[in-house]
Amino acid sequence: MSGTAIENFACIIFNVSFMNCTWHVSWTASGDTQYFLYWKTSKKENFTECQNYIKDNHGRHTGCRFQNVTIENKRASFLVKGHRSGQNIQLYEKTISLYEIEKLTPPLNVTVNCTEASHGCEIRWQPPHTSHVKKHDCFKYQIVIENKADPEKNIKTTSKTERNIIGNSYIFESFSAGKRYSIKIRATDNDCLVSASWGEWSTPVEFGEEELRATSPWILFLIPVLAASLILFLCRVSIYLKKKSATVPQPRDLFHEISPTDFQAEYKNQLTHETEEIIIIEEVA
Repeated sequence: MSGTAIENFACIIFNVSFMNCTWHVSWTASGDTQYFLYWKTSKKENFTECQNYIKDNHGRHTGCRFQNVTIENKRASFLVKGHRSGQNIQLYEKTISLYEIEKLTPPLNVTVNCTEASHGCEIRWQPPHTSHVKKHDCFKYQIVIENKADPEKNIKTTSKTERNIIGNSYIFESFSAGKRYSIKIRATDNDCLVSASWGEWSTPVEFGEEELRATSPWILFLIPVLAASLILFLCRVSIYLKKKSATVPQPRDLFHEISPTDFQAEYKNQLTHETEEIIIIEEVA
């Protein structure tokens, strides 16, 4: 039945191994029309049906979600069948190289190291994560560096620097310690089996004057405070230990045996003390 096939079929791979395929229902489709997606990644395989359909408000299938998709050098064949009121509708077929539909993840571990003396910043990053590309030189990158507005300094306009480069580092030579910047990076193909479309932007990384202003005073304040607190703590501990050692009585040697000579001497001492006490009492009386 001509004109009943789906329209605008498209697939995209994202987050390395997830894939979504979507389509539009034919404009001639009635309310009871239903579609079913089948696919395979080699000629030796049999077609398998989608296990997780996307549905519209009428319950009609308008897409499919896939997990654990591997790209490698595979070409996938897609087949969309349909029926309405027991009648088959026009078949839709399409073959796609999977690497062409991948949406690259952002470049990883973006870092910025600036030195005020050289008025430059070294920006470094790692390639986006993929399931099939191992070489770093398979990517080229777009870098966007913006000089952010600063209301406190009455800077209302911003400047932007854009560069397309190959490699995993870049020297930003227009750095000014009195300004605030942000940088974001995205990747695309560099003559490999990689999607020619630009990937996702990395999360913006900010650097410059505001960061230094926010951290330096705290560091300068905390260092002497922590040092003074540590010295005071050590002094109090030392005083406490000295007092404690002075008030603690020496332990008696419980294992020392009293000899007969020691016993007689102790007895004589007691008698002497008793006599002295009696004499003192008589004199007072």
